[in-house]
Amino acid sequence: MTEYLTTKELADLLRIGERKAYDLASSGEVPCVRAMGKLLFPRAEVIAWLNASRSGPQVSEPPLPPIVAGSHDPLLDWALRESGSGLATYYDGSFDGLNRLTDRRAQAAALHIHEDGGFNTQTLRTTLGEAPVVLFEIALRKRGLLLAPGVTGLKGFADLKGRKVILRQNSAASQRLFDAQLEAHGLTRDDLDTLPTCARTEEELAIALHDSKAEAGFGLGALAGLYNLGFAPTHSERLDLAIWRRAYFDDPMLKLLSFLQSERFTTRAAEFGGYDLSGLGTIHHNGSSG
Repeated sequence: MTEYLTTKELADLLRIGERKAYDLASSGEVPCVRAMGKLLFPRAEVIAWLNASRSGPQVSEPPLPPIVAGSHDPLLDWALRESGSGLATYYDGSFDGLNRLTDRRAQAAALHIHEDGGFNTQTLRTTLGEAPVVLFEIALRKRGLLLAPGVTGLKGFADLKGRKVILRQNSAASQRLFDAQLEAHGLTRDDLDTLPTCARTEEELAIALHDSKAEAGFGLGALAGLYNLGFAPTHSERLDLAIWRRAYFDDPMLKLLSFLQSERFTTRAAEFGGYDLSGLGTIHHNGSSG
């Protein structure tokens, strides 16, 4: 999704004609900007404008399922178990998690979406506007090419041509970043010898490489030592937990967040390696509506 809507896209969103959408802009009723003779509508502001225009009785929302969706992270997964939070997990990538968060099929989602100049924040705002969602930083972590034992000659994306590679699912932020990096180096997936099935989690990717089912995969440096893999770092990324505010103060989430800031969590992060907890607990977004 783009940050700005065209007049036609606004009309489609509101289910009105383009002429009516233009009239709304001309009268100043809907947030818009004028650039190079065109009308553009900031998606996040339009969603906030719609939420602010709501009328009628306030209906209590159904309870949120006790599920953390989104990206798999071995350190967070360990913390969910050890904290005694009772929260279940459904890992199918950052973008799937964002969809589940939006549809209220999860109360939180782990995200690591690379953006121009940052991570996660703009994508969350574009998707949910100023909905009451809190974006809580967990860690910065290293990502790059994980290499099966004994594999050499792979230092970057340009070296992947013709090599056996294991991919992630399309809903994983890492796979979208990987595809973008291939394109930047003049490659596509067709230039690789890819496995017929993808790894659904970071750990599945590392295990497949440990078993030499592929030569390389785009994964987390934190798993290199654990699975005796080579690692060529290419990116640093921020792992955040996007949480509905009404779940943020419930006992299960409070148990998890408290545990994340404990000495046990810090010690475990150091044991894994590849994590920087200096920004742990920073709030990067706090939706104002709701």
